[in-house]
Amino acid sequence: MRTETVFQVKGTRHCLGARTWVMGVLNVTPDSFFDGGRYFDSFRAAEHGLRLAAEGADIIDIGGESSRPGSDPISAEEEIRRVVPVVSSMRAQTRILISVDTTKYETARAALDAGADIINDISSFGMDPRLLTLAAESGAGFILMHMRGVPKTMQASPRYGDVRAEVRAFLAEKLEIAAAYGIAAECLAVDPGIGFGKRLEDNCALIRNLASIAELGRPVVVGVSRKSMIGKILDVPPEERLEGSIAAAIVSLTRGAHILRVHDVQSTCRAVRVADAILAEPADRAIPETREAGHAR
Repeated sequence: MRTETVFQVKGTRHCLGARTWVMGVLNVTPDSFFDGGRYFDSFRAAEHGLRLAAEGADIIDIGGESSRPGSDPISAEEEIRRVVPVVSSMRAQTRILISVDTTKYETARAALDAGADIINDISSFGMDPRLLTLAAESGAGFILMHMRGVPKTMQASPRYGDVRAEVRAFLAEKLEIAAAYGIAAECLAVDPGIGFGKRLEDNCALIRNLASIAELGRPVVVGVSRKSMIGKILDVPPEERLEGSIAAAIVSLTRGAHILRVHDVQSTCRAVRVADAILAEPADRAIPETREAGHAR
């Protein structure tokens, strides 16, 4: 079962564990594996972000660079051009938590200045160590993810001896380094990196054993929405992976996930609300209230 913990974002403490949080994916890219190009225009992207908030998201995760297997990196300048107008537009219209999905200091800095609250770094500062200083100075939430290699080559025959132990050790080391740079432990969350340099069996093993990641004492973020592991199990393309994604999300929350990163916010929120109600201890079994767009945290 999921443990209770605190995620501190720019000085505000959020208690996680009583219910599952949902992070809505907002890709401002032409080439992401599922919705690439759909919200490449900044106005349409901001509109979609507000729609995800209305559907019940707790966090909107805005990314300007695709990290799908085989993808090429882009410059910080291009990433900022894609991301920052969306962050600014959303911040002017909602108080929902905004995350920037980036590995670059310059992009993260610009996004935080525009109103973002969280840095979601798939490289765990491996691509740009300056993110450590930025996170420490800003007090932003910082999500550390496990990835073997880089998106361009990460799926080229990945191999593990014990994927659970190796991913846990990696994240534990990253947490120690972050602490050494002065980042408060409560500002940190961890993500096992489903689909990032991992085989189907590795992904399944990590989800089954999320409790070992939760033992690190930080909120656990899981992003499995419409990914290739769902496609391999069901033999369907990304646009037909909704049911499989929700199934994986529900299993993840029962195994210890605090935050689910998803494309389909409304469907996932409804499934999660039922699962949370069933799993709640009797004293905590009250049905959570419906939340409004732009809700305060």
